[in-house]
Amino acid sequence: MPIIWKIVIGMLAGGALGFAYYRFVGCATGTCPLTSNPWTSTLYGMLLGSLIAGSLTK
Repeated sequence: MPIIWKIVIGMLAGGALGFAYYRFVGCATGTCPLTSNPWTSTLYGMLLGSLIAGSLTK
């Protein structure tokens, strides 16, 4: 499998986990910068997922 597909899969998995974190853990007060907004937590998860997937590929 090409490296780009591994990074895309990592990005999708990270985005799903980022949104799940917002949905199930989140921030009750709305003052948390990463978890108070679903877009921010999803994009942050996508970034982390792509970085982790990219570092695991050879």
